[in-house]
Amino acid sequence: MKVRTRYAPSPTGYLHIGNARTALFTYLYARHFGGDFIIRIEDTDTLRNIADGEESQFKYLKWLGLDWQESPIEGGDYGPYRQLERLDIYEKYANELIDMGLAYKEFREDSDKYAIRFRVPENKTYTFNDIVRGELTFQSKEVEDWIIMKDSGIPTYNFAVVIDDHLMKITHVLRGEEHITNTPKQMMVYEAFGWDIPTFGHMTIIVNEQRKKLSKRDKDVLQFISEYEEAGYLPEAMFNFISLLGFSPEGEEEILSHDEIIKAFNPARLSKSPAMFDKVKLAYINSRYIKMLEDEDLKEKVKPFLNKANIKIVSDEWLLSLVQLFKDRLHYLGEIVELYEQFFSDEFEINEEMLLLLKEYDSLALLELFLNKLTNLEDFKSDNINNVIKESGKETNHKGKALFQPTRIAVTGEISGPSLPASMALLGKEIVLSRITKTIEKLRGILWEKYY
Repeated sequence: MKVRTRYAPSPTGYLHIGNARTALFTYLYARHFGGDFIIRIEDTDTLRNIADGEESQFKYLKWLGLDWQESPIEGGDYGPYRQLERLDIYEKYANELIDMGLAYKEFREDSDKYAIRFRVPENKTYTFNDIVRGELTFQSKEVEDWIIMKDSGIPTYNFAVVIDDHLMKITHVLRGEEHITNTPKQMMVYEAFGWDIPTFGHMTIIVNEQRKKLSKRDKDVLQFISEYEEAGYLPEAMFNFISLLGFSPEGEEEILSHDEIIKAFNPARLSKSPAMFDKVKLAYINSRYIKMLEDEDLKEKVKPFLNKANIKIVSDEWLLSLVQLFKDRLHYLGEIVELYEQFFSDEFEINEEMLLLLKEYDSLALLELFLNKLTNLEDFKSDNINNVIKESGKETNHKGKALFQPTRIAVTGEISGPSLPASMALLGKEIVLSRITKTIEKLRGILWEKYY
């Protein structure tokens, strides 16, 4: 039997990280086993539906790298794929249950309007083998007669989902653990019609770093996939990261491509423990994907973030130099703005620790010569700057750390970072000379204090 899975969002909001995880695992299950992945829209909660909710779901599922065989957009052999377009189908099956004596009408007082309730069997045990949790058992006495059709003609979730899954030939249902208690109600409907019950898998919750359930009120974590796109996370990195929220591939390597993740997916390796949303891990994974980009590609990807921040792109060559300088330090594309602003900041300061280091290396003569040579350097390019650094070290007998740390401190205020000549060329001659001059003045100040 061909595997068929579905992701069935409600258009009551945008694609949340938890729903994205459900969609991704459902997709992986279908793709791993050579099956079909279907998207169905459960839009019966009309009061909470938002205008662009459905559009957002499709946009960001596509952005993440998911593709599907059937949906309200592409259509398919088992449509319609929106529940509001299937109301006559639900009514038909609800009436069949009434005719079989397995459901009954419940009239509103002093009204001819009625809801339809399912008649729960007495003393019956419902057992199913969950993909994630193993065997689970419920007793019918724990469930009261429940409404399958509201008096508005709208089906309830537990009724509609069974009708849809059966008619769409869904074989496997992966969803969040909050749906576990819905399963016996759904099994009742399957059994009432004599239909095959799909295989269920209930994934554990996602928790934050305090081990509390991730909620939309949690301000420490970006909640919606759109926010990750806006911040400059790469879709390939998000696909990779989300696939690890409750699943562990074999081996040590966790940086896996789209196709590698599909191949590695194994339902037996879905975790029974809550999945922690580790922001540090996400930043690391995204930085790895950024490093894999070609410089030209990365240059184009950061442009919108610089433009939005009103940062002037001096030239294409300048932008390429900027990207090459910060590529290894970027955790997300939008961080280019923060790094730029720190790098070109007018508030250049040398802290006391750095000054003591300059004093320890006896750097004054080196920096004075360095400043003089740079002042006379006409072509302020990285190769020429590199030559000046070496010449200054040779002439003052500074080498290794004693050369490279003081010159870097004088220009950037730090002892390490990206290529110093490239950094200086990007900063420009005026800023570099100003910073070295300021550093020399401070260094002279602490040396002056020593003698007076």
